[in-house]
Amino acid sequence: MSPLRLTVLTLFAMLCFAGNSVLCRLAFQRSGIDAASFTAIRVVSGALMLALLIWLRRTRRPAGNVGATATGLGGNWLSALALMVYAAGFSFAYVSLSTGTGALLLFGAVQATMIAAGLRAGERFGTSQMIGLLIALAGLVLFLLPGLSAPPLGGALLMMAAGIAWGVYSLRGRGVADPAGETAGNFVRAAPMAIALAIALLARQHLDGMGVLFAVLSGALASAIGYTAWYGALRGLTALRAASVQLSVPVLAAIAGALFLHEPLTARLVLASVAMLGGIALVLFNKRVPA
Repeated sequence: MSPLRLTVLTLFAMLCFAGNSVLCRLAFQRSGIDAASFTAIRVVSGALMLALLIWLRRTRRPAGNVGATATGLGGNWLSALALMVYAAGFSFAYVSLSTGTGALLLFGAVQATMIAAGLRAGERFGTSQMIGLLIALAGLVLFLLPGLSAPPLGGALLMMAAGIAWGVYSLRGRGVADPAGETAGNFVRAAPMAIALAIALLARQHLDGMGVLFAVLSGALASAIGYTAWYGALRGLTALRAASVQLSVPVLAAIAGALFLHEPLTARLVLASVAMLGGIALVLFNKRVPA
């Protein structure tokens, strides 16, 4: 993959990740849609968009060259489960979290998951990495301590669980041969899980036009297209590089939240962001990253 293509795919994916945070917050701030319905519509619309793209791709291929499977769909159930846990935790957390807060907790957990995967693979931390990890943990503790601007603990825990699931999903996507087919297969498998969640919480269901629109935009565009671009970018990124580029998302999301949702940039959020993202960056950028 050329450096230009890798850069474009990565940048587009990061903008989509931040866009998902904004769309989710818009849905809960400006409509009455419930979190389970938002999740189901998001995942199903993403699955439909990806299935359409795969079908269009198949119609343009010569006969006998349709890919590894008869349907053109890849993916697997474990990745689909990770995707579903992420999507559900993300939606339910954003009911109570601001855009920047949610993105900071989400991608802090993503980095922790990827760093843990590196340790499990035999990587070891030097002194600077340990200092960076301690700084990041201190930032998280500062952020979650009770106070006027502390995020709700329940929402914070849900978002961190979503981040762990997204970290697993990202790690499992490295090296896939067909990013579009893999993403489509994972979304198609996750769709019944999302529908089942919405049915289980049917008593709390509330739908309106704006909420449905935001969910469809999140699923069909920011998720389906964005995650396909991300799986494509992962083919040219090491695990540590994949972790490091995602450090940009909380900053993008916080700025977007301030611009489009008039959310305040509190001193606690700024200080925690500097500590968490700076500490994680120290861990990542001081490692010897394979070419």
